[in-house]
Amino acid sequence: MGISERKKREKIDKKELIRSAAMKMFLEDGYAKTSIRNIADAIEYSPGTIYLYYKDKDELLYEVQRDAYLKMLEDFKTKAKHKDPVKRLLQIGKTYVTFGLKNPELYDLMFIIRAPMNVDENLHKDNGGECFEYLLDCLESCIDKDLLKVTDLQQAALQCWAMAHGLVSLHLRCRLKMIAEEKEIPKVLAAAMEGYIKQLIK
Repeated sequence: MGISERKKREKIDKKELIRSAAMKMFLEDGYAKTSIRNIADAIEYSPGTIYLYYKDKDELLYEVQRDAYLKMLEDFKTKAKHKDPVKRLLQIGKTYVTFGLKNPELYDLMFIIRAPMNVDENLHKDNGGECFEYLLDCLESCIDKDLLKVTDLQQAALQCWAMAHGLVSLHLRCRLKMIAEEKEIPKVLAAAMEGYIKQLIK
């Protein structure tokens, strides 16, 4: 490995270390309470070193969110891959809900807190874009095969996403206690998601 390749590898390793520490602190202490200095202290770097790689905390949050979306995408690829697009759509819905329930703090960073304000607006379209494309591709197959009552791809995707997000968010903000006991929530939400999608099927 040449000098330039080694320096590039070292830069990538440092960025990964910073991101990993930031994610841990964002999840444990909350985004608002975590500062660049806190992160620097945790990994024994100077704040100035972190600023060599990230211009501010917003940009760091964007990178942490990107890693989280990749985790969700990996779940889709491993748990929602049925050849039948309708069955795959059901798997996507359940996988989304399960991901949110199993990763509440991470989900909060991805979808509940305000998006990073100082990041280029065009970049926001990329963050989570692959997850949304996974849903779009599935819905497009369903619509092309005339399997659903809905025919507008964007509207169908928005509705499915809103339903899944709404279910997870209601639980994360403790608004479902009047409906079911804590241990029953995963089963209740999975059934609600499945019931909604089945209403879309012809």
